Amino acid sequence: MDFSVLAVIAGASYLIGSIPNGLLLGRWLWRIDLRQFGSKNIGATNAFRVLGPWPALGVFFTDAAKGVAGVFLGQWLAGTPLGMLVGGIAAIAGHNWSVFLKFKGGRGVATGLGVIAVLVPKVTLIVFAVWCVIVYFSRYVSLASIIAAALVPMLMRLFNERMEFYYFGLLAAAFVIIRHKPNIERLLKGKELKIKAGQAGKEK
Repeated sequence: MDFSVLAVIAGASYLIGSIPNGLLLGRWLWRIDLRQFGSKNIGATNAFRVLGPWPALGVFFTDAAKGVAGVFLGQWLAGTPLGMLVGGIAAIAGHNWSVFLKFKGGRGVATGLGVIAVLVPKVTLIVFAVWCVIVYFSRYVSLASIIAAALVPMLMRLFNERMEFYYFGLLAAAFVIIRHKPNIERLLKGKELKIKAGQAGKEK
């Protein structure tokens, strides 16, 4: 494997992942800076809380598309599972630590889902279904995201997926869980916000 090709994949995918879709869409379409409201996060959950379901879907799918793009870029340039994984991991890293936001960013849930949607579609369907059930009954998106992330490597082992994908699942789950550390602390204290749509200007 040509490591210069992997470096190009990593760099380009990181830049793709760094694009702050929530911030850009909020400003361009709804004249709202998501960093000023709700949880102050630019991800789909805060977009839902601040702007409502349709803007949140826009943020979710564009963030997921960054993960998809990273994987396909790796496949196109390297043509190997390793290239695809490098592209996917770099896209998630870009989303979480965006160069355009002074190395701050989202939680990596939607972008990570985009990656595994390409790599292991059946795992994605199960994880997304579990996420939906937990959100529906608990109203805690963070709790659902943490549990769903932890399930990814478990399901990959259960379905005997490639070991490279399993190790990616472990790394991606770690990314998501670590990024949710403040949410975990608030959940334990009973102070985590439950999901409620369209609260722009009410929560700061």
